[in-house]
Amino acid sequence: MALRSLQKWHGAGNDFIVDVIEQGTAEWWTPQRAIDVCNRHTGIGADGLLLAEVGSEVSMVLYNADGSIAEMSGNGIRCLAGAVHRTTHATWNELKVSTQAGVKTVTLNMSGDTGTGSVDMGQVVLKDALPGTLGVANVGNPHVVVEDNHSWSDAERESLAADLAAQLGGANVEFIRFIDKKHLSLRVIERGVGWTQACGTGTCASAAVAHSLGKCDQDVVISNPGGDLRVQLSGSNAVLSGPVQFVGNVEWLEA
Repeated sequence: MALRSLQKWHGAGNDFIVDVIEQGTAEWWTPQRAIDVCNRHTGIGADGLLLAEVGSEVSMVLYNADGSIAEMSGNGIRCLAGAVHRTTHATWNELKVSTQAGVKTVTLNMSGDTGTGSVDMGQVVLKDALPGTLGVANVGNPHVVVEDNHSWSDAERESLAADLAAQLGGANVEFIRFIDKKHLSLRVIERGVGWTQACGTGTCASAAVAHSLGKCDQDVVISNPGGDLRVQLSGSNAVLSGPVQFVGNVEWLEA
């Protein structure tokens, strides 16, 4: 058994366990340990586990709650930057993080344990839409964007999401509603997680798809169940902004 000192953070309700570790020590974590620690009944509980390896550079590894690896998380990377900032008693407000979707620059403004952050998410690559969808996009990870229907039950949404995701070999599926050109709302079923309170990459994908259809401006607020996120588009590039919150220090005894 091993005792791990971890942190818990969330960005608009999208919650993560963060382990800030020395570079080269991430291999202690396995998919099963990620599943165990993210379990909401017998573990700490989270949408995902973030490993922040700190050395000559900072790198991010993200396990989904089901133990699979995710390429990128817009909310997660803000939480990871917050955890590194807190652990190292840093004074910087900008951090470069190496991810499986490339090097991302996070700008962080903290006041105690609460703050806001933004990250240049890079290019949102639009793909051919699947039948019955608004579009398909890649933000370092795959997304399918669907216009929500008020008459659908969550069971119907889940069935549709499973079918659409299977057509791409796995994907996040966003159900969006149009409020006006400066404001959308979404709910998302994340690959490897299920329904989440917020999805940063899904928010960027939804904004890019909606903008390509003339349904929103380049600067748009997207309300997730856990809070509002902002996307600023410049061509195919997206900058994501939103809240970040430290929840607490946790000691986890791995069985």
